Amino acid sequence: MLSRSCFDLLNLDPIDDFRALSRIPRVMKASGFISDFENDDHHGSGGSSSSSSSDNNNNNVVSSTQQEQQRRIIVSNHLPIHAFRDLETNKWSFEYDHDSLVLQLKDGGGFPSDVEVIYVGCLKGAEIDPCVQDDVALVLLHEFHCVPCFLPMEILNKFYHCFYKHYLWPLFHYMLPMTPSHGTRFDRALWQAYVSANKAFADRIIEVLNPDEDYVWIHDYHLMVLPTFLRKRYYRVKLGFFLHSPFPSSEIYRMIPVREEILRALLNCDLIGFHIFDYASHFLSCCSRMLGLHYEFKRGYMGLQYYGRIVSIKMLPMGIHMGQLQSVLSLGVTTEKVKALKEKFEGKIVILGVDDLDLFKGISLKFLAMKQLLEEHYSLRGKVVLVQITNPAQSGGKDVQEVLNEMSAIAKEINEKYGQPGYQPIVVIPGPITTQEKATYYAISECYLVNAVRDGMNLVPYTSAIRVNSWNIDAVSGAMNFAITMSEEEKHLRHDKHYKKLSVNHIAYAYRNTSSRLILLDYDGTMTPQALVDKAPSSEVIFVLNCLCSDPKNIVFIVSGRGKNFLSKWFSQCEKLGLSAEHGYFTRWSKDSPWKTCTLTMDYSWKKIVLPIMELYTEATDGSFIEQKDNALVWHHQDADPHFGSSQAKELLDHVESVLINEPVVVKRGQHIVEVKPLGVSKGKVVVELLSTMQNRVRSTDFLLCIGDDRSDEDMFKSIMHPESNSSMPAIAEVFACTVGQKPSMAKYYLDDTVDVIQLLEGVASALVQPKSVPQHPESFEVFI
Repeated sequence: MLSRSCFDLLNLDPIDDFRALSRIPRVMKASGFISDFENDDHHGSGGSSSSSSSDNNNNNVVSSTQQEQQRRIIVSNHLPIHAFRDLETNKWSFEYDHDSLVLQLKDGGGFPSDVEVIYVGCLKGAEIDPCVQDDVALVLLHEFHCVPCFLPMEILNKFYHCFYKHYLWPLFHYMLPMTPSHGTRFDRALWQAYVSANKAFADRIIEVLNPDEDYVWIHDYHLMVLPTFLRKRYYRVKLGFFLHSPFPSSEIYRMIPVREEILRALLNCDLIGFHIFDYASHFLSCCSRMLGLHYEFKRGYMGLQYYGRIVSIKMLPMGIHMGQLQSVLSLGVTTEKVKALKEKFEGKIVILGVDDLDLFKGISLKFLAMKQLLEEHYSLRGKVVLVQITNPAQSGGKDVQEVLNEMSAIAKEINEKYGQPGYQPIVVIPGPITTQEKATYYAISECYLVNAVRDGMNLVPYTSAIRVNSWNIDAVSGAMNFAITMSEEEKHLRHDKHYKKLSVNHIAYAYRNTSSRLILLDYDGTMTPQALVDKAPSSEVIFVLNCLCSDPKNIVFIVSGRGKNFLSKWFSQCEKLGLSAEHGYFTRWSKDSPWKTCTLTMDYSWKKIVLPIMELYTEATDGSFIEQKDNALVWHHQDADPHFGSSQAKELLDHVESVLINEPVVVKRGQHIVEVKPLGVSKGKVVVELLSTMQNRVRSTDFLLCIGDDRSDEDMFKSIMHPESNSSMPAIAEVFACTVGQKPSMAKYYLDDTVDVIQLLEGVASALVQPKSVPQHPESFEVFI
């Protein structure tokens, strides 16, 4: 058990001993060897010269390593590992758990491809003998990038099964322990075990942590006091925390005897993430009422100050790992299993449910709604089947057994009353089952039923949703009937509202069957990556543009915020390519045609006001610079410190807006820029003018492809997707507006990156040459709207 001083850390005040900041943690020196961790006294007393030398050596190793590869340390209760022990030899073997959420974060968490991810957590369901723990830890680190935390069984039971599962978990889901028979009441000994477990996690993290370079991402309320131990040890460590469950309102949360300790521990993070605004709002309200802290909402920012640090609060709803789901569905063995299930449920309408076996998932309410559906709709008897997959409970207890008993009793009653030879209305499949098996049921189901009464995160691939009150059995039954009787047309409309797939074959079909095409392409971030120092187009970009321009039915334009001199130089090899520079202020239709200037009357006296302001911010922000265009001023900060540059950009935006409030200009932020330009100049106006000119010169456009990545490109998307807002916009048969990167956009489609853009354009360019060939690059690109 920990000493009292460890629990005092949970009331962390400002760091008063900055000698601790120079401490270097244990790091990998070479493959297979871990350096010794020196004396735990990190306050600097009694340090020897050899210790200092060791620290300096470690520092050199860390620096050289980090220059090669960045690291993210993901901390969760369980490692993404399956552990198996051979009963004959007693030897352990391990493999990745590909269904683990934390493992999927590497693909879906937005990490650059060159980032190393290290996982810290316990081995699920494996009790490793202390004599082999070091060997197991070495194998897991070298082969799986995992750092195991071995907790004594007594601590594990009190920490996980008692305090977390039977005290925190029900309370965070709004179930108070009003009596001893309804939940576990607070027990100081269990709380001490919870803190001890968090301290053990901190010790394991410190062994591999470089506090100046690594980012630590802590997951869920198993580890809510862990940030305190890491922040106390390394003040500059970069900490993030994500809560996978609801955060209760202050009226519920205030019942926790250690409420302030948990809040203060979480506030030792730099970023705290919640699923939805309600949970974030509840957390801030608790900080305000119980700690007296002031929080603010400003220009999309939400957060508070805690002892001189800014703690950001964000809504980070989890999504579906579509790549994993699609790869599973594309397997031949999956296809065979889908075929077998279709034969098994031939002539039946399948409704699917997949839930953990706990009292908050509303499984019994779901079954009662199924019962009412069959009672009210005689024609559905013998036809509709509810398949309920139940994942095992994370921890045992009387509440789990009660849920299982009630669920089984209701299912038995319904099956006995409405069942027929070869037909059961409710089919319960005990889990766990693999992602592949779940995917086969997804494939054959007409709809998916989620009836949780209180849920934090439900990783279900929604395409559209009929929202009802989970407690209202009449409403749930009605929604089930509506879903299974919905027309195919409405299904497609609902599907298209949320999920669109832009495939090469789809766009190629439209391309081949049209005769007057306009292709509009942004440049930076669309045709070339933002991170490149040399922004000149590659030979691949030049080639694909010339291929598109060689078709007489095409008019291709680069629509960029870049100046005309840059664009003229870079695209000198593309004689038929149109260029629109400085967001449409300058336009030319081909290399041989002259530049035309926007016809708006311009007054540039505002430049004399803005330029000195930008110079002040440039002087104060290392790595920033000013670009002076003919009609605009742009402040760039892509080479500045990311956090400071972004902060300075916000300040500059506010500063310039307040000074130019009566001037006919627009002040906008883009990708690492703040731009000031005349009012009336935008990429949206470019689209309107080009379409109007094409209609007057040749014929009306019947195909329009527009791709961009920046906020300025949203003006183009708005003009294209909402032509009713401009009477001069002609009707277009085939329209494809596509943003680069997954983000909120007015575009209907997205592509992941510039590589996908070039591959798509290559597929379009070759559509007429080989109309029936299969593209050699990825076939589909997806978007959630």
